[in-house]
Amino acid sequence: MTVKAHQPLQRDRSTALGVAPAGSRRERSAPEVSFIICTRNRVAVLDACIKSVQAACRAHSGFAAELVVVDNGSSDRTAECLASIADMSDIPFTAICEPRPGLAAARNAGLRRARGRVLVFVDDDCAVHCDYLRDLERHYASGEQWLIRGGRVELGDPRDLPFTIKRSRVGERLTPDVHPGGFVLGCNMTMHRDVAARIGYFDERFGAGGPLRSAEDTDYLVRAMLLGIPVEYVPDMTIFHHHGRRDRKAIEKLHRDYSLGNGGLCLKHIRHAPWLLRHFYWAARGALRELAGGPAFDRELNLSHWPIVAMNLLGAARFAVLLLARRPQAEPMRQDQQANAQAR
Repeated sequence: MTVKAHQPLQRDRSTALGVAPAGSRRERSAPEVSFIICTRNRVAVLDACIKSVQAACRAHSGFAAELVVVDNGSSDRTAECLASIADMSDIPFTAICEPRPGLAAARNAGLRRARGRVLVFVDDDCAVHCDYLRDLERHYASGEQWLIRGGRVELGDPRDLPFTIKRSRVGERLTPDVHPGGFVLGCNMTMHRDVAARIGYFDERFGAGGPLRSAEDTDYLVRAMLLGIPVEYVPDMTIFHHHGRRDRKAIEKLHRDYSLGNGGLCLKHIRHAPWLLRHFYWAARGALRELAGGPAFDRELNLSHWPIVAMNLLGAARFAVLLLARRPQAEPMRQDQQANAQAR
């Protein structure tokens, strides 16, 4: 598996990842794909997620895979569960602990440890389709590899409300006309490790558990676009999302959290991606139309435009405070981590 040659692009040094040089030991011995699963206090669903990945790996064993599970400071039995799974796993398995809170910090810990040429992010409340690896290999073997690619996200339990899913059966590329939030979901997001190295670490101000609560994956997509890296959705590479939200309060809270992160996103990229403001304008226009009896943001769930507008503004204000406080985007890579990245 190779990546097409490209001219070097300027990248943010504060989020730069180390990449092993061609011909190194890491390139000869690394698995083809690394599944990165971040978890916090979800031991009840984590086992099913890991078993689904293991089953997909066995179903397509010719495409060598490993599992990297990041425990983001759990206080339940997650550590014991992972130790037990590691002892029994027939798939290469690495469990690591990242005590700093936040999904972005956990994703970054997984990036540092993963050895595969292709990186796959799967949430701990998801189950992977048994043909996932077959689909993944087909895309990376015959299609363009210098991109971020995400697949279909189906509802895992029909009792859960239809949110945080993507069921489109039409493949497409992300453009500024489409809001990047939800175009490719962070629970089913893949990229070649060289793409991750070009983009850098996830911004730890975003994401669940961080100050802005969400949008660490959306921020990653925007940064990819600004580097000229396409973002592609494909209607296969399916996972099933068992998010467990069955009442409106849970969905409305998530709706507000997503909007908070997107507000911070707009301010962060206002200079280089001003087209994000267009989506805020559309939300504000939709909110005003609701006052006159216009349609809601989500008609099926009856979610309003108004929380989007209010939380976008709050998210932008919170990002401004973080910027003034000079909160770092990500923990700088230490010298020993840089050495390990080059030695793999």
